[in-house]
Amino acid sequence: MSDIEFSKAEKEILVGKIQRYFEAELDQDMAQFDAEFLLDFFSKEVGPYYYNRGLNDARELIQGKIDTIIEGFYEIEKPTEFMR
Repeated sequence: MSDIEFSKAEKEILVGKIQRYFEAELDQDMAQFDAEFLLDFFSKEVGPYYYNRGLNDARELIQGKIDTIIEGFYEIEKPTEFMR
């Protein structure tokens, strides 16, 4: 897996969210550099957990769709003397 990277515009949005969170919830001002550092840390150390969970959720969703399609094949199958 490659590193999780955000565009400059995306990073600005995320840094702003971090700064607002620290101000609203912790009553602390956080400098832009510190917020970027925290974002980079979470992207590197915690991001892969969220990434893997997203992959697993997508895998389960797709597997469910495939199972439904396969069941549909059995539903329209015509009876014959052949065994499957």
